[in-house]
Amino acid sequence: MQFLDNGNGTMTSKLNISFIGGGNMAAALIGGLAGKVTDGANIHVVDLNPEALQNLAQRFGVSTATGIDAAIAASEVIVLAVKPQQMKEVVAKLRPHVTSQLVLSIAAGIRAVDLKRWLGGHDAIVRCMPNTPALIGLGITGMVATAGVSAAQRDTADLILRAVGSTVWLDDEAKIDAVTAVSGSGPAYVFYFIEAMQQAAQELGLTAQQGIELAKATFVGAAQLAAQSPEPVSLLRERVTSKGGTTYAALTSMEAADVKGAIIAAVKSAAVRGQELGDEFGRD
Repeated sequence: MQFLDNGNGTMTSKLNISFIGGGNMAAALIGGLAGKVTDGANIHVVDLNPEALQNLAQRFGVSTATGIDAAIAASEVIVLAVKPQQMKEVVAKLRPHVTSQLVLSIAAGIRAVDLKRWLGGHDAIVRCMPNTPALIGLGITGMVATAGVSAAQRDTADLILRAVGSTVWLDDEAKIDAVTAVSGSGPAYVFYFIEAMQQAAQELGLTAQQGIELAKATFVGAAQLAAQSPEPVSLLRERVTSKGGTTYAALTSMEAADVKGAIIAAVKSAAVRGQELGDEFGRD
């Protein structure tokens, strides 16, 4: 892929990308791409919501349409960013415009084999599972490519998703359900724990504002420490846990309540639901 010097210290390509869907995740990706990976003018967005399209056009200089149009055929990459339950209907309308493009799907539960069938056998598909921290450029995306994806297309897919965070490539699409359960749904688990810490702070006499500030800062700091340390998180935990101390009392209580077991069971439940959604959405 050829990159061009914009004269302002940034490099962009001439990559033409079409987004089918202009919601939050699409907007996050477009924000990471426009003017950095490719010019906003090279990005086309299709969505039924005129207000969302106007907002994206004003912010990033993208072209827009309220229906699938001829601009799709000129794209090198098509990003499917619609809700899973809408995907089959949308892909049916998209099918006549798909030739050799790379198709990226960021919809949970939609399997590549079903997309391939709905697209009439098109086999250049990368299934992606990003998460909501992509909205601030700190996401992580699990990715798996079908056999028809070339090495260059794989690099392009990686470039696009790295615009909003890091990527993890998988060798088996079945593992996407595990990625969905761990990192796709994972931010909700973190928010849930922060809520619990805030409530505990209030019950211990702190204000709601003090509780949320302490809980958020603790999560951010601990996550950064874990990310930057070469040591395993188990060792980091042990270093904060003096036997007989306050942390030891808290962790002993959690172990007695089998908090770890409950978390593991919850993540596995999410993975099972991911498999079920694949079965449901893939039915003809």
